[in-house]
Amino acid sequence: MDYSAIVKSFRDSGKVTLKEGNSHLIQLIKPDLWEAEKGTDGIFLLFDLFQIRSICTPFSEVSLDIVDFTSKPTIFHSPVSTALSSGPIQNGQVKFSLIREPHWNKLLFQLSQPVVARVLSQGNADHQVSVFFPLLMKGVKEMFLGPEGEVKIIKG
Repeated sequence: MDYSAIVKSFRDSGKVTLKEGNSHLIQLIKPDLWEAEKGTDGIFLLFDLFQIRSICTPFSEVSLDIVDFTSKPTIFHSPVSTALSSGPIQNGQVKFSLIREPHWNKLLFQLSQPVVARVLSQGNADHQVSVFFPLLMKGVKEMFLGPEGEVKIIKG
């Protein structure tokens, strides 16, 4: 993965489209460039547990532990932070995932901010990467995490 070229494209335009290992198109977008007409299908991608604070209401230790100790790719739904002014927000909630796959995690680290990802059905890629995007694999789970430790499995 050519991290520097991808990061440069992202910083220049605020978004970048990648063709991942299974030929799916993944668009990474700065949250402040998210437009309501894009819908609410975007997912915040995080490289570090502490980034949750920037997009969600403060979590209890139980909720943080669930995110921290989840070993398989999981999409979490949680109440949105009042500090977050733009991005894919639906019914007062955001979706996010802590990406642990080493190549994608390194890319997100180099982008140095939470980004919104969405899968495109068509379009042109700015860059091609050979690594599979972890949230498109079979067995991805989804769960709701509340700030007080509430947990609800949405898709298991």
